[in-house]
Amino acid sequence: MEPAAPATSHTAAVATPSITDREFALFQALIYRESGIRLSEAKKILLARRLGGRLRELGLGSFGAYYRRLKGREGRQERTRMLDRITTNETHFFREPRQFEFLEHRLVPEWKRAAASGERARRIRVWSSACSTGEEPFSVAMVLLRYLPPGSGWSLEVLATDLSTRVLESARRAIWPIEKVREIPEVYLRSFMLRGKRSQLGWIKAGPRLRSVVSFRHQNLHDPLHAVAGPFDLVLCRNVLIYFDSRSKIAVLDHLIDQLAPAGHLFVGHAENVAGTTRELCTVIPTVYRVGQLQGGRTLPESCEHRRSAQKGSGG
Repeated sequence: MEPAAPATSHTAAVATPSITDREFALFQALIYRESGIRLSEAKKILLARRLGGRLRELGLGSFGAYYRRLKGREGRQERTRMLDRITTNETHFFREPRQFEFLEHRLVPEWKRAAASGERARRIRVWSSACSTGEEPFSVAMVLLRYLPPGSGWSLEVLATDLSTRVLESARRAIWPIEKVREIPEVYLRSFMLRGKRSQLGWIKAGPRLRSVVSFRHQNLHDPLHAVAGPFDLVLCRNVLIYFDSRSKIAVLDHLIDQLAPAGHLFVGHAENVAGTTRELCTVIPTVYRVGQLQGGRTLPESCEHRRSAQKGSGG
């Protein structure tokens, strides 16, 4: 890797301007329309800090000038860059361990039993809907490859999407700092990860078998016109819903749930819930939900019936 180039005199000469209340209100409305993310007044300084670098790169003297560029003829591409700057992308391998235990010890055996009895095909589709730099989809892929190897007749597909084109490019490279090995159980590390040598020393990379089952696509969850099509056996939408207001969250949730296969599962973050959705879901364990309608038209589990009754009661 080459050292970063020093800033040009033009870039260094332009100081980051402050953002006025009126300008912040314009950005609040634009970001909400584009992504469904609602920025509170407390995010004003954070927004100015994250977009300030882009203003310096463009040589713009005010946030008003940047807003006019975003709304101009070439604004669509710049709006994508803006969203790249404001999104938070913290993630880890095998984050939320209880969900991965559920995947290994409950879901995988359930899929195996259903396939053995002829109730389902030996095909698993998973959607990591906010994949960030790739740790989440590759963690899921490792579990699937270990327990449902293609050599035994299983077809595996993990679709990874994100709002940020910047983190998607990083995820596609499938390369992470060596410190990430602490997050990966030894059995998976040995089987699916490569350690860098020589010029790649200090890095790890997903092996070819792992990369073969993960594909990437840019996806704005707030944009139904370019939606991902299911059905999926598992959808992960973790630590994303917290950035939406109630209306946007429900719209996103309903779309995600609509992409689930019968008896499909939804994983959300530990600080999130599915309150407000009109779709029938059962709570399996905290942060894990299952579609209410089971395969073959079987009766809804009791927990689903309770949830449906509670929703109807609260609506009256």
